[in-house]
Amino acid sequence: MRSSSYSVLPTRALRAMVVLVLTAGIATSVPAAHAGPQAAGPAPATAAPAVAAKPYMGWSSWSMQSSKYPGLNPDGDYSYLTEANVLKQTDALAAKLKKYGYDHVNIDAGWWMDKSWKTGFDQYGRQTPDPVRFPHGMKSVADHIHSKGLKAGIYLPVGLEKGAYGDGKVPVWNAPGCTTADIVYPDLRTTNGWDNAYKLDFANACAQKYIDSQAQQFADWGYDFLKLDGVGPGSFKSGDNYDNVPDVAAWQKAIATAGRPIHLELSWSLDIGHAADWKKYSNGWRIDTDVECYCNTLVTWENSVNDRWDDAPAWSRKAGPGGWNDLDAIDVGNGEMDGLTKAERQSYMTLWAINKSPLFTGDDLTRLDSYGVSLLTNKEVIAVDQNDSPVARPVTPVGDQQVWGTKNPDGSYTVALFNLGDAPASVTADWASFGFTGNASVRDLWNKANLGTHKNRITEALPAHGSRLFTVKPAGGTLATTAYEAEDTANTLTGNASVAGCDACSGGKKVGNLYTGGKLRINDVTVKKDGIYTVKVAYVSGDPRSVTVLSNSGNGTSLKFPSTGDWGTAETVSVQLALKAGSNSITFDSGSGYAPDIDRIVVPQSV
Repeated sequence: MRSSSYSVLPTRALRAMVVLVLTAGIATSVPAAHAGPQAAGPAPATAAPAVAAKPYMGWSSWSMQSSKYPGLNPDGDYSYLTEANVLKQTDALAAKLKKYGYDHVNIDAGWWMDKSWKTGFDQYGRQTPDPVRFPHGMKSVADHIHSKGLKAGIYLPVGLEKGAYGDGKVPVWNAPGCTTADIVYPDLRTTNGWDNAYKLDFANACAQKYIDSQAQQFADWGYDFLKLDGVGPGSFKSGDNYDNVPDVAAWQKAIATAGRPIHLELSWSLDIGHAADWKKYSNGWRIDTDVECYCNTLVTWENSVNDRWDDAPAWSRKAGPGGWNDLDAIDVGNGEMDGLTKAERQSYMTLWAINKSPLFTGDDLTRLDSYGVSLLTNKEVIAVDQNDSPVARPVTPVGDQQVWGTKNPDGSYTVALFNLGDAPASVTADWASFGFTGNASVRDLWNKANLGTHKNRITEALPAHGSRLFTVKPAGGTLATTAYEAEDTANTLTGNASVAGCDACSGGKKVGNLYTGGKLRINDVTVKKDGIYTVKVAYVSGDPRSVTVLSNSGNGTSLKFPSTGDWGTAETVSVQLALKAGSNSITFDSGSGYAPDIDRIVVPQSV
């Protein structure tokens, strides 16, 4: 839900989504009428798939609900969400994308609201479907979704919606003696990203009972996915009133007793400082604001697709089986309706895949164009999203031209090149950034073509906002390198720069306090011959920070290092530096700003 109040239409300034995912095995979701003949004797026991073992894939209603594209919302803003439209998209998903792994149909905000955004509740303060939008009710819709072999998703805001309070006299289902007055704070403090709900007080056991009643209702209806929206800290809110960690914990507890496996997804712009809580209690978390532009297309490049290149790196080590970083909907299938160039559509899906984000599209699946189908159904790219490799990270500083990558379990590397600039540019991935040298075979995943052997690097000319995605298999040797610790006493520290302890750093120490003129000069960096060297820099930075890097007395270049997620995690990026035969110095200069802390550098012994 994206409104300052559910009685007021959502505004672009309050973009957001959350998804609690109820994930049940398909077999348990299919109505009995669709089951085949029963074999004699008990069926062999089969383990249900783990919840969120892989990032989920599917379709969500919000992108079309929120768009002003002509014809999408003919009955007023956000009116697209209806039973008829959900069933139409369900059938299209089953026919066109199910065989590629897309199996969720997620109903977003508004299913319990009329066309004027007025909410409806049952006698127990639980959201009840609007009879105009969903004339046959939510169970009927879930049954149809299941009949197609798909999973059904639904949506709620966090907290007790104001419209459900009923002067505190509304009873809580299956909780004798509990009313809505018992489950919130007496001062009726508000919570969530829009302050349109009262904050639940879990010191009173009745509050848990209310969450239990909501979870049980969704389980009884047959829903497999729940998106919980407006969650804080996050959703542009902080402070005690917006601490919804207890709510998320209560939902996990309620799901455990609801009798149906449930995947819980949280939204939006979740506070990374609570990443451990999100991982403990849920199965996914939106790391950013809404991707939709709330304009006459579904999205635009500048609002806010391109923000993900800056925001995703901080979360890269937070995701894994059971819980994933959610970059939001992927609207790449409808061409003009999407509002993106072909190059942008490919880059968009490339970034989502290498980050192992859930792949759920908000496009009109009945109107996919041929290029959109080619993006959404590329099995090699989908495999990057779904395989067991770690989430990719930038291996270069984050400017207009970037290289991202990760090492795969089979020893190959997934390598992505991006040109985020507004003009064509070449981008180079150096094998040294990944720790090997010599020849490597390269597979182009988007074009499904083997590109043969490339020595030491690959360079591609990319259009504005363009990308390439490769699998690289080394055939050469491990790169011989020499490491130089930042804290070595032979180095020169100036200004505020100082040595500090660092459990995550190679020598247990780092050089920090690089701000307003602080500098670190690493001395006596020795190589055998002149050349351009790919130098790996290990660093720690809780937010993206820039630093000017220079060799010897050369001109420095200001480079932006992506966030490592917190101040207790070290990562690396590679920089290109000209070194001369013999002894060199490499300097990190904070200039007038704040630079990352430096752990060490790793320099190839030859080029």
